[in-house]
Amino acid sequence: MKLDEAKTTMQKTVEATQRAFNTIRTGRANASLLDKVLVDYYGSPTGLKSLANITTPDASTILIQPYDRSSLNIVEKAISLSDVGLTPSNDGSVIRLNIPPLTSDRRKELVKIAAKYAEEGRVGIRNIRRDALDSIRKQEKNAEISEDEARDQQDKLQKLTNTYTARIDELLAEKEKDISTV
Repeated sequence: MKLDEAKTTMQKTVEATQRAFNTIRTGRANASLLDKVLVDYYGSPTGLKSLANITTPDASTILIQPYDRSSLNIVEKAISLSDVGLTPSNDGSVIRLNIPPLTSDRRKELVKIAAKYAEEGRVGIRNIRRDALDSIRKQEKNAEISEDEARDQQDKLQKLTNTYTARIDELLAEKEKDISTV
């Protein structure tokens, strides 16, 4: 594994962690809360964003308007069964999700969930570092690179790891601030 590959993979890990953070409710309406909702549409699981127009008319409401009106009930059912934790209300043409204000206990739980996602991201980055280090040591053992080159690449790899780990920590701090803000 080259340093460029490690950098690209670490960047993807940070982006995946950011997407995971987006699915955590912060007390404000956000269409990305519904990213993980899958609807059983004609026998195949389909992302809600593919089936409906999702808008946030105000800070406490999400409106879901299916492109196919006949799918309104299955979309409502999928939201009810998902882990979003919101109860949909169907008025015949759109589905409304009202975002209740978060209690302080729920905010603490959400901060813990965000911390768990951040730790998963950090572990992913450390695993990428481990794989790259193994690759560097293997190259050194096979005399493809010198000992100095290997040490130089290891130093660069550690700096890369520190940079991406710090980025995850920044994202976590932002998310904790969002969750904690009333």
